[in-house]
Amino acid sequence: MEFTDEQIHRYSRHIILPEVGGKGQKKILQAKVLIVGAGGLGCPVGYYLAAAGVGTLGIVDSDTIELSNLQRQIAHNTERLGMPKADSAKMTFEALNPDVTVIPIKERLTKDNILDIINDYDIVVDGSDNFPTRYLVNDACVLSGKPLVSGAILRFEGQVTTIIPKQGHCYRCLFEEPPPPGLVPSCQEAGVMGALPGVIGALQAMEVLKLILDRGEPLKNSLLIYNALNTSFRKVKVPRRLDCPVCGENPTITELQDYEAEYCQIRF
Repeated sequence: MEFTDEQIHRYSRHIILPEVGGKGQKKILQAKVLIVGAGGLGCPVGYYLAAAGVGTLGIVDSDTIELSNLQRQIAHNTERLGMPKADSAKMTFEALNPDVTVIPIKERLTKDNILDIINDYDIVVDGSDNFPTRYLVNDACVLSGKPLVSGAILRFEGQVTTIIPKQGHCYRCLFEEPPPPGLVPSCQEAGVMGALPGVIGALQAMEVLKLILDRGEPLKNSLLIYNALNTSFRKVKVPRRLDCPVCGENPTITELQDYEAEYCQIRF
């Protein structure tokens, strides 16, 4: 592909980077990234990936915009209350960059549809707000060999990790099974600082761009933890568990599972 004059101007700050250049920007423009959730994390992830020129963004979200979302979900606005979040994200990201095509997927991920959905994308970003989706996305990405950038937030703390199947750990190497319902409070119950998902979402977007460009060191075999109150980052090593039920040497999870519906009430 050849750049237009407008594209050269738009992406000039990328193109002059030796680690990116014109070749790297073409990779970004040709990339396809699926974002699970158009909420606190999905909004900044989508914003930065759209700005960077990621050619195709899939946005999976079955929810509609509520007033309480607007304290942190920056792709939406007051005039769009009641609108499907996936449609609002499409409007915002495509208005930012006409090079980007946003595909809204207004359905909940299940074991029956997730493999078909992620099959069309190069990388998956998990910004989901419930444990069943988080484990489902992890298992689907491991089973299908799709790189996954996972993020989570609560109160004043967030975490990011990058999962590359067969090259490092997966989410179950960290937490083998979902916690019992009610053990972990939701953001609705415990709160979340509005700017926090901007920090974690930007880190997730950076991980995606590194994977597209094949530059730098992704957070493979590592969990990055950010504490906003004391402005600290801590990187924890997470080795791949040989006995992991999904990515270990003798996996016991070889097909996707369903989880308790009550987990779906846990929201970040």
